[in-house]
Amino acid sequence: MKKAFLSLLLSCYVLPCFCWGFYAHRKINYYAVFLLPPEMMVLYKPHIAFLSDHAVDPDKRRYAIKAEGPRHFIDIDCYGPPPFPDLPRKWEDAVKKYPEDSLLSKGIVPWWVQVMQQRLTSAFREKNQVRILKISAELGHYIADAHVPLHACSNHNGQHTGQEGIHGFWESRLPELLAEKHWDFYIGKAAYIPNTASYIWNRVLESAAAADTVLRYEKELNTRYSPDRKYAFESRNGIISRQYSSEYSVAYDKSMQGMIERRMRESVYAVASFWFTAWVNAGQPNLKDLSGKTFTTEELQEFERLNESWKNNSVKGKSCE
Repeated sequence: MKKAFLSLLLSCYVLPCFCWGFYAHRKINYYAVFLLPPEMMVLYKPHIAFLSDHAVDPDKRRYAIKAEGPRHFIDIDCYGPPPFPDLPRKWEDAVKKYPEDSLLSKGIVPWWVQVMQQRLTSAFREKNQVRILKISAELGHYIADAHVPLHACSNHNGQHTGQEGIHGFWESRLPELLAEKHWDFYIGKAAYIPNTASYIWNRVLESAAAADTVLRYEKELNTRYSPDRKYAFESRNGIISRQYSSEYSVAYDKSMQGMIERRMRESVYAVASFWFTAWVNAGQPNLKDLSGKTFTTEELQEFERLNESWKNNSVKGKSCE
């Protein structure tokens, strides 16, 4: 009887997670600050808590705005075989070839990163501190999402292969379990990126190439674990929830030979380098003397609305859960 009850509990769906997980997104922005030159550190280091906390704003916005969802992914495998030559890399060319609604339904993350990069460059030119920090925090989120293999795959949560829950497992459960104690984030210095469009597309193509490995290795590992070993009940923020067990998580990470750590490290490096590139392209303004240092009432209310939408927990548009 006890076994039957346990099996019933374990058949319940794993609690949903966010893109890269709130933990990982915050850590990626946090570590990225330390790759910046002193001329930028003078602004970014004192506001590191803001950059970390607001790294998750785009995910919270998905609960309020339907248009937000496509900015986090691209189902690039829907455009034919790799390296997907039929998909134009420039947005203007893409909308000439495909209906915009079709592009949106399959995700637009590489194009959206470029939009946000342009906005950050403009914010630096304007020397507007609030905009610099807000856009930096959110740009970091989209860049990090582009480094996730399942964000470049239409089978984004293993829904086509009976692997529902793998999305949150890869990008949330494993970083939370392993990053702090086992992964290395001493990376070096941010670098100038001559062509940010080409750079982000290359990261997306890498993610797409790795998606099959992410799915296949979990499928193989699953055959060696019974449900009571694959899952465990743990307390999280005072709530008992079902999670992939530590044993299963470590075995999966080992089978992929550190892929998640590498992609997270590459995310940190890319975020810092995009920030640095925007600052250079804006003429390397002096960040000690900036205007717009106070959030307006409207901006503060926006943060509150995002939090309320997230607490109400109803995703608008495609979710990455």
